[in-house]
Amino acid sequence: MGLGPAQDAAGRPPVVNRWVQLVAGIVAMMAIANLQYAWTLFTTPLTENLNTTLDMVQWAFAGFILAETWLVPFEGYMVDKLGPRIMLAIGGVLVGAGWVGAGLATSVQELIALYVVGGVGAGVVYGGTIGNALKWFPDHRGLCVGFTSGAYGVGTALTVWPISRMIETSGYQQTFIVWGILQGIVVVVAAFFMAAPPEGWLPANWNPQDTAKNKVRTSAIDMTPKQMLRTSSFWIIYVMMTMLAFGGLVVTAQLNPIARSYGVDKVIVLFGMSALVLAIEVDRILNGITRPFWGWVSDRIGRENTMFIAFTLEAFAVFLLLQFIHRPILFILLSGLAFFAWGEIFSLFPAITGDLFGRTWATTNYGIVYTAKGTAAILAGPVAARVGLSSFGWEPVFWAMITCDLIAAFMALFWLKPTAARTIAQAQSALDGAPVRVGAVSSQEPSGAD
Repeated sequence: MGLGPAQDAAGRPPVVNRWVQLVAGIVAMMAIANLQYAWTLFTTPLTENLNTTLDMVQWAFAGFILAETWLVPFEGYMVDKLGPRIMLAIGGVLVGAGWVGAGLATSVQELIALYVVGGVGAGVVYGGTIGNALKWFPDHRGLCVGFTSGAYGVGTALTVWPISRMIETSGYQQTFIVWGILQGIVVVVAAFFMAAPPEGWLPANWNPQDTAKNKVRTSAIDMTPKQMLRTSSFWIIYVMMTMLAFGGLVVTAQLNPIARSYGVDKVIVLFGMSALVLAIEVDRILNGITRPFWGWVSDRIGRENTMFIAFTLEAFAVFLLLQFIHRPILFILLSGLAFFAWGEIFSLFPAITGDLFGRTWATTNYGIVYTAKGTAAILAGPVAARVGLSSFGWEPVFWAMITCDLIAAFMALFWLKPTAARTIAQAQSALDGAPVRVGAVSSQEPSGAD
């Protein structure tokens, strides 16, 4: 099931079973999760030890996200050309170096530069594993991409407690160094199980054009990045992902200062854990579960319909969180609901990218879409921190999140859905040899043409 040939024409070794590769990708994703999702635990000790301000420390987070996202198109191109194995191994080394370097940094400038190194490595791992899932699982795209990206969301849930304890007992420097080494090693080992599918490979007994079995329509041709950028569907997807990523990154990066602002950060609620630590645990678990769940739903009712439901739920969750954030138990539950309704963007957007633009350049194409997260990080990191610590407080930030969620929800249903249908119809017409317009450019190019 999904096995490659015993040996390819170049005499290379057998391709690893696609389900084993899925597990390896999940493990690698879990190993890089702390770089983003455990960051909030380090913000206070970093601010105190480096004698700086929160918004300056959050530039390290913004730099990490920018490096993790904006370089993914180039990194994805390298993965598409060289295969995931060597690129993910390099990514593992950089991931380890990022956290070890952060532990050794003596100034905020060094912290920013070294955390960017970690971002480069995380981008390689993230883009490579998502791209591999898109290529190996066209028959279960939403579900398997959801499991892969979900590992990035849930990975920190297994480690947030020991990391939090190590920060308290051994200091944040040693915590960065020890966990950086461990995480880097895990990624390098997982990389050796990864390989791209053979050219022309498809799952057994699966036909992408069998509309009776497939609930999600997919493109009949593989678009290059240049072709993708000429479609309206891409730009709608990009704007929507930017708006949704903003809200989730605010909660990811600012949960600690937000909790302190409302006086719930140190309230002990269960097993000696504070409301903040327990909220992070719950958030990470739900942030992992949501991705395969909504991916599975989208495989059955369509990507855009699922987006409308999930994005509307996200707006409702953030509204309730704003109303009850000063109550520790509700703070935990509602921040978790917000993550459950937000994390699915990392399964729905890569899945619809694969649906519309094909598999051959899937890693590169989704890498371009993924840069939207980097665009959102500037607003979610230092800008949101500056507003939240001002006289306005965090309320305007919450209302901005709610507004973005609702706009994106209606864009998915009433703009993206008909535009995506036209993109697929144009691709089919191109395959049949009829002149069509892809974006603003008339195209009769075959699959993979520049």
